[in-house]
Amino acid sequence: MNPLVIHVTGARPNFPKAAPVLAALESRGVEQLLVHTGQHYDERMSEVFFRQLGIPTPDVNLGVGSGTHAKQTAAIMVAMEDLLTEHKPAMVVVYGDVNSTVGAALVAAKLGIPIAHVEAGLRSFDLTMPEEINRIVTDRLADLLLATSPDAIAHLGNEGVHPDKIHLVGNPMIDTLLANLDRFDADAARASFGLEGPYLVGTLHRPGNVDNDDDVRRLVTALHQAAGLAPIVVPLHPRGRPRLEAAGILDHPSIRLEEPLGYLEFMGLVRGAAAVVTDSGGVQEETTILGVPCLTLRPNTERPVTITHGTNELVTTDTLAGKVEQILATGPLTEWPTPPLWDGKAGQRIADVIAGSLPG
Repeated sequence: MNPLVIHVTGARPNFPKAAPVLAALESRGVEQLLVHTGQHYDERMSEVFFRQLGIPTPDVNLGVGSGTHAKQTAAIMVAMEDLLTEHKPAMVVVYGDVNSTVGAALVAAKLGIPIAHVEAGLRSFDLTMPEEINRIVTDRLADLLLATSPDAIAHLGNEGVHPDKIHLVGNPMIDTLLANLDRFDADAARASFGLEGPYLVGTLHRPGNVDNDDDVRRLVTALHQAAGLAPIVVPLHPRGRPRLEAAGILDHPSIRLEEPLGYLEFMGLVRGAAAVVTDSGGVQEETTILGVPCLTLRPNTERPVTITHGTNELVTTDTLAGKVEQILATGPLTEWPTPPLWDGKAGQRIADVIAGSLPG
């Protein structure tokens, strides 16, 4: 019997990372089981990604739904323990830094099942971010640490991880982006949203921006200032909408709040934007390859390679409008650096490492 590899996904950032790994392992004849924890359970937040990216329908959907960090992670762990005990995989592959990542890793480690962490070694050095805690714990437990960038390798080395466990593989999310590049239709996005001339895209959901009333008011003021320079389309994560609306985000006529978009629709919108205002990690990476200026509303980033080898820049609510004004004055970029190994072949490299680590 072939050794089984179980992939654990749960939130929309996981899906474009998992797609090329699943495909590459399938081409090698590796037996696989795809698990969706249901951490993102809204169709627009998860299932549409499987359809658009050609990912097989998950073999198992744990249906854990929303909840506090503790309740959600606990529900994932209880369900994953039953599943891993039943299937006895040779390896569990986890992606990114969400609660599904750390929950599955904890269970696999306690059952003695080897763990591969795709996107290992990223660090913001900000323990107020739940994602940072998830990254640190998952990397401490993982047997294969699959890193997207050289800075991640350095972080793991500084933390005492044995070099034999660490592999620089590139970024599988970029595999998915490059494979679908011709499907990102900026003109269709403009037509769909009635946009003429330069426009901005906003994606904002992190607690540091949307959980505190004072922070939300500052954010809304900054977005109003930016919207005075160019219209902003904001596909909004459900968790941030009530506070932003209560703070008056819609009081500016050039700001449009939208429901979460499918992968192709969102990337088409981003591709045509003059700039993106975000607090998302994945968007920092995608804009780096697309050559779209990215203004990250955070005091730090776990993806510094998008600043040194991309289009990303950290901003505050006080500096946002000035940066937007500069970008609009400069116009679209014609050339920009990109990180090493972000070449569309990360999935193949990851599959080589995983397949080479399986028994038999």
